[in-house]
Amino acid sequence: MGTLYYERLLLSQDKAAVADEAREHLARLQHSPRAFVRDPVMLEFLGLPSAGRVLESSLEQGLMDKLQAFLLELGKGFAFVARQQRVSTESKDFYIDLVFYNYLLRCFVLIDLKTGELTHQDIGQMDMYVRMYDDLKRNEDDNPTVGIQLCEAKDQSVVRYSVLNGSEQLFASRYKLVLPTEEELRTEIARESEALRLALALEKEHDADE
Repeated sequence: MGTLYYERLLLSQDKAAVADEAREHLARLQHSPRAFVRDPVMLEFLGLPSAGRVLESSLEQGLMDKLQAFLLELGKGFAFVARQQRVSTESKDFYIDLVFYNYLLRCFVLIDLKTGELTHQDIGQMDMYVRMYDDLKRNEDDNPTVGIQLCEAKDQSVVRYSVLNGSEQLFASRYKLVLPTEEELRTEIARESEALRLALALEKEHDADE
């Protein structure tokens, strides 16, 4: 853990205080959008071919046809709001692929589908959608809107040097049309463990700065 919980627990004279602090950090992490966004998102239930390019329209229609399964895969608290929802400015209309609301996070969640590798243009587009939705659609009682780019692949360097890095509103998740192998599962578990460690470390640094 990024807070060196086990080491501190062994050295501390007040083990209960260290344990309480760790639980508080985890509780805050569990109620952040980052804890709700899955990566990868398993879409094997769609029955789409894993080889070759899948059309975005086919992917979107498949998700609508299997909406209940998709909601279960997204995780807790998600409710469907709209498909191809129009958001209009003074001069243009924009259409968001899928819109959900998470009643645990109390925020809208926008999903943009990308049947290819994520680009910086895709990230910029979602950033704009989230800002527009916050300004034009979000209610006063809602938390800031979350945007997820659901893509076939993503280059970590693009993620690292874009507004995705460290954001609590913008995320990129890969989708998979087939279940992972045992080796892929091991790799994913290791990656998620490292991501959790880094998230806890960043949370600790943020608290220390305050």
